[in-house]
Formats: sequence, C-alpha cells, structure tokens
Amino acid sequence: MNIAFPFALDISGRSTASADDDHIREMIEQLLFTSPGERVNRPDFGSDLMRLVFSPNSPELATALQFTLQASLLRYLGDVIDIRGVEVVSEGASFHVSVQYLVRRTGASASAQFQRTA
Repeated sequence: MNIAFPFALDISGRSTASADDDHIREMIEQLLFTSPGERVNRPDFGSDLMRLVFSPNSPELATALQFTLQASLLRYLGDVIDIRGVEVVSEGASFHVSVQYLVRRTGASASAQFQRTA
C-alpha cells in the first residue's frame, strides 16, 4: 500500500492510498520541496529548491539547481526510477521543474512538472 501525499484520511478513517504511478510522482514532489534538515532521521534528504526561490534568479542558478536536483533524485529515488532528464527554467520569481523518468519496475516512461513561486 502506498500512502498518499499529502497525508489524508478517507471516509472510513484510514490513510488514503495512491496508485503506484501517482506514488512515484508524490515521492519526487516530496524530495523537491523538502529542505535539507527538515527530516529528523534524514538531515540531508531534500533539495535547496525552497531556499533558492528567494535568491536572485538567473539562468546560471537554474542550471546549478538542475544538477543538484538530478543528484538528489539519483541518490534517493535511483532504485525506483531511472532519470532521463531534469530541466529547470527560471522565470521571474518562479522555478519550473520538469523531470522525465523511467519507472524501473514497469519500464514505463513518465514525466512530472512542478512549479514553485516566491
């Protein structure tokens, strides 16, 4: 059973479940939007996306963020997905993140888009 993110209860009072493909996208979302140091037993889990939203935006920052996100995805989700590409685009006060990946268990290709604004 995959517990849905964000956590919620269904009408019977049980944890809401999510399908396998949705769960993988939710794990990517958790990794991107968790700042390092937020998790008690995994202080290095996460990415600097939330912190960098408030930095002066530039193409160079987006490129640096792209490499760090890809490294984090490989480190924490490399056993679940095979990263095909990570693209970070900075526009004004927001970042658009696109992740293309292959689900290792099924071999299915997928992509997920995320946006974070200041």
